[in-house]
Amino acid sequence: MIAAFGEPTGQGLTQIGELLIALALSAAIGVEREIRQKSAGLRTHTLVGFASALIMVVSKYGFTDVLDGHIVLDPSRVAAQIVSGIGFIGGGLIFVRRDVVRGLTTAAAVWLTAAVGMAAGAGLWLLALLVTAGYFLVMVALTPLAARLPRSKYAPSLLHLTYLDRQGILRRVIEYCTEHGFVIGRLSVDRSDPESGTVSVTLAVQGGGSTSELTARLAELDGVLTVSSDDTNAPQL
Repeated sequence: MIAAFGEPTGQGLTQIGELLIALALSAAIGVEREIRQKSAGLRTHTLVGFASALIMVVSKYGFTDVLDGHIVLDPSRVAAQIVSGIGFIGGGLIFVRRDVVRGLTTAAAVWLTAAVGMAAGAGLWLLALLVTAGYFLVMVALTPLAARLPRSKYAPSLLHLTYLDRQGILRRVIEYCTEHGFVIGRLSVDRSDPESGTVSVTLAVQGGGSTSELTARLAELDGVLTVSSDDTNAPQL
């Protein structure tokens, strides 16, 4: 019984504790992502961290039954594949929509969760705890700070407007943007539904002013139905 569940086999209480620590820490990170309703939430992060911890344990103890005086193995080779494999998951979470990159923070969170699981599986539970605490520090404390940092006037923002057709509204929108220090770098018009009497337009604007304030002011113009913005300089969480 001792030989079957002893330390050399990698199936002792120590390894079970390491797996449970990885499970708990990964789930904690996943809860934060789930609350923010991201594409990778509680289950994804928990599975990534839990699996990474198991792979670390397998890398350390999974080949002890074949070792003898003539066989030498590098235990880091299996663990190293976690870093490569997690890139496929992270790459699937990142996508580009209208020149705006989304999902970078979620992909980074998955990568960090894998690292936490690896640390727990390697027996470095204190480092795993510290990194998890650091994750919440970054997400809670640095998010408001990043929102308050001055944005570069060269960073483009996308404005999406829907307005009533044939009322000269687009001209007024362009005039309002230029009067408030914004330069329009690109403009695309969508008239896919002419019977509705509305037009959708996307503007790429650059300027040192507040995009959110500009959006609010444009929404007040007569004939403008909807206004939304994709600020490429805003923190993507």
